[in-house]
Amino acid sequence: MIKACSRIALLLSLLLLGGCDYLLFDPKGPIAQEQMWLIIVSFAVMLIVVIPVFFMTFLFSIKYRDKESTAEYLPDWEHSNKIEAVVWTVPLLIILVLGVITYKTSFSLDPRQALNSDQPTMRIQVVAMDWKWLFIYPEQEIATVNEFAMPINQPVEFLVTSDTVMNSFFVPQLGSMIYAMAGMENQLNLLADQPGEFRGLSANYSGFGFSGMKFKALAKTNSEFTDWVDQVKARPRVLDADAFEQLSIKTKDHPVEYFSSVHPLLFNRIIEKYTGVQNGQ
Repeated sequence: MIKACSRIALLLSLLLLGGCDYLLFDPKGPIAQEQMWLIIVSFAVMLIVVIPVFFMTFLFSIKYRDKESTAEYLPDWEHSNKIEAVVWTVPLLIILVLGVITYKTSFSLDPRQALNSDQPTMRIQVVAMDWKWLFIYPEQEIATVNEFAMPINQPVEFLVTSDTVMNSFFVPQLGSMIYAMAGMENQLNLLADQPGEFRGLSANYSGFGFSGMKFKALAKTNSEFTDWVDQVKARPRVLDADAFEQLSIKTKDHPVEYFSSVHPLLFNRIIEKYTGVQNGQ
């Protein structure tokens, strides 16, 4: 019975793990690369406590079993300076190491910090909606829904806000999750160092259509990105006031859309709508 239960538990574990992916351990940019090593190093440091616990669990169960036990019986034992030293010193050292790592990466991985590059920084404005993502390119004067493209090896500054409840913008293979909040502008700097199509998602539950609030992140060469922009500009649709009002209607599993033109102040107006600036003018 024990063997059968063990096999069933193992099979169920494999089935559960079969639905997992490892996007955080398949970085496609320097930020995601550094975050991956941060996860690995932190996990390895914490294993200093976990591994001895598992080892001693099996050791004690064998050494102090009821039958054929040769372990010394010490009913009056209650204290050991050596054990106390280990119990207190090891956790303190782990906390110290993790504290130093956290302090350094809090600055090196600050999402607002501009990335060092010879290429100029491109800007993309991101708006979380119900339940879709709007991407505005102020320099190219185009807009897309549930898809954005970026040139490889060029830093991109994402300006993130929300036209609805709080949400979060996350491309695991590029790194750094940032919250989208109405009336606020958050900054996120990312860079892709190889071409590909990466999965983007919302990492904060925001209602009925949350499960379909996904988008495509396309990393392209400079020529491919130029062609992509030209294709979007060739589309007949324009993101004017009527189109934005229609886009604001709640939808689930919204398809990718392209807009050849967009008002340059749309992103600012979305933020001001929740700060009262427009009402005061």
